[in-house]
Amino acid sequence: MKPRIVFMGTPDFAVPSLEILLENNYEVVGVVTATDKYGGRGGKQLLESAVKKAALRHGIPVLQPRNLKAPEFIESLRALKADLQIIVAFRMLPEVVWNMPPLGTFNLHGSLLPRYRGAAPLNWAVMNGDEETGVTTFFLQHEIDTGDMLLQSSTPIGPEETAGQVHDRLMQVGANLVLATVRLIETGDYRPQKQEDELATPAPKLFRENCEIDFGQTVDQVHNFIRGLSPYPTAWTELAGKTLKIILADKVAMPDHGYAPGTLLTDNRKELKIACRDGFIFPRKLQLAGRKRMDVASFLNGTELESGVVLGRIYKD
Repeated sequence: MKPRIVFMGTPDFAVPSLEILLENNYEVVGVVTATDKYGGRGGKQLLESAVKKAALRHGIPVLQPRNLKAPEFIESLRALKADLQIIVAFRMLPEVVWNMPPLGTFNLHGSLLPRYRGAAPLNWAVMNGDEETGVTTFFLQHEIDTGDMLLQSSTPIGPEETAGQVHDRLMQVGANLVLATVRLIETGDYRPQKQEDELATPAPKLFRENCEIDFGQTVDQVHNFIRGLSPYPTAWTELAGKTLKIILADKVAMPDHGYAPGTLLTDNRKELKIACRDGFIFPRKLQLAGRKRMDVASFLNGTELESGVVLGRIYKD
């Protein structure tokens, strides 16, 4: 008999994992997702999570607790009588929740654990110039992303790929791994593998402060940083006191260019480049505060720049 499953997730990334379970005739008896929020133009539109929308399309009951320890939520969750719970891009769970089903609760994490434990594993893998990433399923335990592993699946990261492009591919890789993990648990014949803590690396949450570009780094490091934050939350610098986001960029190595890191050079028509320690970044898509995202030619057409100005600030080693 197939297990009764409760699925927990919120964003688009989680939807293929839910869909693949349904396509393979698994009984998803409930979905737990984020509460609705107001947003859109004027903040007046009630926005539902991607997972909620998918659940409603399939007629699956939806729970949207504000407090995961609230007695009424725990009672509603227990009433679903799930054999197994699956987490894909959701919140941290209290033990009373993850320890509830007899077959356990497993999470899909966007890295090859124990590397990149934390909130932004995919971004950090690209930012650090890794050539490979992947997904891991593991049973939850008290410390975040430290549980015993079930399965892993890897995928290469191309030298020009953005975090967004890898994210879209990992959605399906992750969905396939979720299905394989459920099938493995069904057999009862599996041995979860403990993580080697000494190999663990962090993947902290991304805030505005740690998305600022340091042009004092190598051109490879700056290029990786930009694509690792593209399309969101986006790498940025300062131009004349305004935030300038760089969404896409090319790079050219030139160790002896003679310009200070951060120096902006342009013909104010088609070419814009910014000096790094050993080369130049050529932005292809940008956004100045208060304006739309645009290609470099359109940006220069509406922006008069002074060649030779230095952008942002340079970090000290």
